[in-house]
Amino acid sequence: MRQYLDLCQRIIDEGEWVENKRTGKRCLTVINADLEYNVADNQFPLITTRKSYWKAAIAEMLGYLRGYDNAADFRAIGCKTWDANANENADWLNNPHRKGEDDMGRVYGVQGRRWQKADGSQLDQLQKIVNNLSQGIDDRGEILTFYNPGEFDRGCLRPCMHTHTFSLLGDTLYLTSYQRSCDVPLGLNFNQVQVFFLLKLMAQICGLKPGRAYHKIVNAHIYEDQLALMRDVQLKREPYPSPSLMINPDIKTLKDIETWVSLEDFKVEGYQSHEPIAYPFSV
Repeated sequence: MRQYLDLCQRIIDEGEWVENKRTGKRCLTVINADLEYNVADNQFPLITTRKSYWKAAIAEMLGYLRGYDNAADFRAIGCKTWDANANENADWLNNPHRKGEDDMGRVYGVQGRRWQKADGSQLDQLQKIVNNLSQGIDDRGEILTFYNPGEFDRGCLRPCMHTHTFSLLGDTLYLTSYQRSCDVPLGLNFNQVQVFFLLKLMAQICGLKPGRAYHKIVNAHIYEDQLALMRDVQLKREPYPSPSLMINPDIKTLKDIETWVSLEDFKVEGYQSHEPIAYPFSV
């Protein structure tokens, strides 16, 4: 919990103002932030200095692992984060590659499960990783990436947290996740939950022990209309102890994740938090 607050304080103390053309707002910004999560001891990084919500973050990652390309599929598993990008993004609405309502195009999980190869065939990055790790193999290239610049024009949004590298030492699995940009007050805890969850779930289906997850953010920022709430409210609060994330032990394979797993298979225990904070969201 403390490392999240330390990053927020660092942005306030060391950040530089950057004009963001997309939102028309200024961001207080630092470059390079490194966070670390103790998955082995199940110290779930759910923010406690404001009430935080974890279910949509896990549902979204499940959709990525399944290769979803439609906002309706995300809604069906408990995640509405893709509704606006699929249906209200003017550029995407006018894109000839858009297939219709709720279509997201070739983003995130599509790249992870159906990367288009030069010969016209498709590569399932995730299946290769699961196959290797389940056999105790780490070829130093167990990399799941959603970042495909050659197909940015075929999707409604380029990825923010774009690459996940899995590393194996003995029977312990580690994860390093890379994020190009992060709205720290609103978006970061969503991404923290996903990084932790991804390592814990992958270790379970590959028959491994989870170790630590490393989360690298390139551009970490606080928008100007979020600054006062962060400085004067959230940073004044003392964090509570970390809760724990419980995963249904019957989830044993990638096929399980693809077919029957739902939010009912995940529980958070021991979560105590301060009151919610209504941070402004910048579209």
